[in-house]
Amino acid sequence: MAVLKVIEILSNSEKSWEDATAKAIKKASKSINNIRSAYVQSQTVTVEKGKVKEYRVNLKVTFEVG
Repeated sequence: MAVLKVIEILSNSEKSWEDATAKAIKKASKSINNIRSAYVQSQTVTVEKGKVKEYRVNLKVTFEVG
């Protein structure tokens, strides 16, 4: 029987939501083993002078413990 834990991670990118997601998983993988999935809970942007400055994602990352 597997025991799974879910944590929330916030990430950002100047390129895209996909890049922000990839950055979050890459960084989390350095300290968390057995990542099974990530659910994008929300996507937002910051705007400066009428243009998108930064893409932000809020992820729920699931990984196996034990």
